[in-house]
Amino acid sequence: MPELVPRLVGGSRWPLRRWLSVAIGVLVLVFVGAVVAGSLAIVGLTEARTTIVDRVDPAVQHALRLDTSLVDQETGLRGYALTAKAEFLEPYDSGIERQHAAIENLRRTIVVRADLLDRITAIETDVERWRVDYAEPTIDRIRDSGVSGDEQSEEGKRRFDAVRAAVGGLQRELDLAREAGRADLADAANTLVIVCAGIAGVLLLVFLLVAIVLRGAVAGPIAQLTGGVRRVADGDFQHELRVNGPREVTELAGDVDSMRRRILAEVSVQREVNAALDARTEDLKRSNAELEQFAYVASHDLQEPLRKVASFCQLLERRYKGQLDERADQYIGFAVDGAKRMQVLINDLLAFSRVGRHARDRVPVAAGDLVAQAEVNLAEAVADADAVVEVGELPTVLGEAPLLTAVFQNLIGNAIKFRGTDPPLVRISAERDGEHWLFTVTDNGIGIEPEFAERVFVIFQRLHGKDAYPGTGIGLAMCRKIVEYHGGRIWLDPPEGGGTRFRFTLPVADDPAGAASTLGETPTEKAQP
Repeated sequence: MPELVPRLVGGSRWPLRRWLSVAIGVLVLVFVGAVVAGSLAIVGLTEARTTIVDRVDPAVQHALRLDTSLVDQETGLRGYALTAKAEFLEPYDSGIERQHAAIENLRRTIVVRADLLDRITAIETDVERWRVDYAEPTIDRIRDSGVSGDEQSEEGKRRFDAVRAAVGGLQRELDLAREAGRADLADAANTLVIVCAGIAGVLLLVFLLVAIVLRGAVAGPIAQLTGGVRRVADGDFQHELRVNGPREVTELAGDVDSMRRRILAEVSVQREVNAALDARTEDLKRSNAELEQFAYVASHDLQEPLRKVASFCQLLERRYKGQLDERADQYIGFAVDGAKRMQVLINDLLAFSRVGRHARDRVPVAAGDLVAQAEVNLAEAVADADAVVEVGELPTVLGEAPLLTAVFQNLIGNAIKFRGTDPPLVRISAERDGEHWLFTVTDNGIGIEPEFAERVFVIFQRLHGKDAYPGTGIGLAMCRKIVEYHGGRIWLDPPEGGGTRFRFTLPVADDPAGAASTLGETPTEKAQP
């Protein structure tokens, strides 16, 4: 059916709007024709019904009333002639009135029948003649003489019988008209039924033809395009989209096929990129494994020489201190300090490189317990600095306890290390922030300038000399790595009034018992004298 499209339009494809316009136009024309035909049939049926109901049947009734009024006149005249009593003239007088009314109604109901109007006029004339020539003289004669008797003459009887015969003929004509009206009504009804049936058949046929044409010319190509697009969407990028149909459908098919070709080209390029990335990933995995092995071996291999250097330098310092000059003692001290710092640096680097490499199952841990463990690890430094650590309500989170303990330990240790003139005061709190817990660690130390807010998290970055503040510059970098490994982030948020404030987030754990959605500890204040 789609190949009919170019044939129907002389080799060119109609746009979808034209197909719909033609289909709607055909349906409108057929509908208008059906309405006209049905209206004509209904009008014919209405006229036939009006003729028999509003004209013929009332005319028959008026003709019967006319005949009855004439019989009453003749009966009243005969009774008055036999008895000479005036009351017998009442039917005669009322019959005259009813005769005039019946004739008037007959003229009004059969005004379209000129032949019947002539008959009615003739009947009226004959009745008037009978009344003038016979009935009225008879009544006057009896009223004047007061003598009754059956004086009906043959001429009066003949005239009255002629009038009755004319009325009977009128009734027969009306009966025939009624039969004809009934036949016309039946024909009009049959015609209406036939027209309705024809309209229904034509409409059904037209709808079927329009549906078939639209299905072949529009729905078919769209279904074909839909099937092709579905095949491409399912991954068959080699399937070429070729659709015959309305202009919009063919243009859409061309656009989709063009997109398919672009996607195919991009997929081909992406596959090459993915292959290169896979190769590089394998290289990185191998390189990381080698680096990890190298770091492990290097740490152990370097530890032994460093221990020997430190040990012998310390032996030299103990044995020859005071025997050599002051400069020699200073040199020996530099050597011992350098060896010790190298050991600390190697251990810190090894710990930094291992963060996230040996993943363990994350379990619910109370943040308050992590802070307590960090304080135990820093007990000597806390005691020496006379530091105070205030811990607010902290939640339960999912994570690796040793790593998260290291975060709190580094932050508390930095607060003690970079303290001011007053004893260190560290405040740790937490609050719910959407899908994360927001931890805040604030101290009253020397603080950090805002321009160094990102630099402090870079490995080996130091803002002070090692003589003033010892350390390797790895602590905050390790904190960032641990927090990001747990799905959060850490940043410096300088407070008003001095000191340092670090903030970091950890995801809220989905704990059925509700431990992760509430704060689990009451505020406490811990201090080391």
